[in-house]
Amino acid sequence: NEIDGDAYRKRFGTVFQDLQVFAMPLTENVLMRRPEGQEDYAKAEKALTDAQFDCSHPGLTKGLDTIISREFDESGFIPSGGQAQKIAIARVFAQQPDMVILDEPSSALDPLAEYNMYNNMMRLSEGRGVVFISHRLSSARMADKIFMMKEGSVVEHGTHEELMEQNGHYHEMFMLQAENYQDSL
Repeated sequence: NEIDGDAYRKRFGTVFQDLQVFAMPLTENVLMRRPEGQEDYAKAEKALTDAQFDCSHPGLTKGLDTIISREFDESGFIPSGGQAQKIAIARVFAQQPDMVILDEPSSALDPLAEYNMYNNMMRLSEGRGVVFISHRLSSARMADKIFMMKEGSVVEHGTHEELMEQNGHYHEMFMLQAENYQDSL
């Protein structure tokens, strides 16, 4: 009861796989409020750039003021799944929370965009806690600590190297996923 709920919630930034973009301008989708001046536009544009969103996309007919969706504006921009994910990631970059929670934040991104997104997230989250949940174990390699879960319980934990040396479930899953990339070469 002594904790201010709004202040507490602002300390966390989240990106979930079932993310939502809203029928409002791109800048407001990133800031989650109306911009109050040029500084806010610059903040939103930087966050979008860090999230690898193309701010010069031809579909953004009004730039950062383009409405996302065509629900209220026929000239609105309808983002792809990957673009919507980048908008949600940009929200976290703009918010600069103490703790970031990412639940499959790259499910709609191609492998290169995923790699770049995680590198940007780690660089921009320096000094903050980051928890990310992923089935793509290649993205887990950069984590300080990995917790492998099976049937709702933690079955292994350690760094990528430690888990590979254990030759357990993580190692098996990592090698199975790596096969998919090696076979295509």
